[in-house]
Amino acid sequence: VQLQASGGGLVQPGGSLRLSCAASGRNFDSYVMGWFRQAPGKEREFVAAISWNGGTSYFADSVKARFIISRDNAKNTVYLQMNSLKPEDTAVYYCAADSNLQYVTVVGDQYDYWGQGTQVTVSS
Repeated sequence: VQLQASGGGLVQPGGSLRLSCAASGRNFDSYVMGWFRQAPGKEREFVAAISWNGGTSYFADSVKARFIISRDNAKNTVYLQMNSLKPEDTAVYYCAADSNLQYVTVVGDQYDYWGQGTQVTVSS
């Protein structure tokens, strides 16, 4: 599967952005989908993940109650709605797909496919 992330940009603190990740190929609903981010000089970190049917989702503590992850299997797309953005949310955001449907993982190394990343900058 190939993943294409989009929707990043420059936003003021307190603002919102919605990231999209479009998947090509078959059987999008055969993947757990996740979002990760990497800020300059920092390691990649988990942001959010969602099960194949959208019934289960997990969030990093730093984004809980501010970010929402969702998916539309008919459109082969996963979304990350980001609200109340903070400067510390500034990073390149990556979407990823995991073919292991047994559980939703927050561990990046367990994901099989990665998108190219989209830059999110939160600044006044």
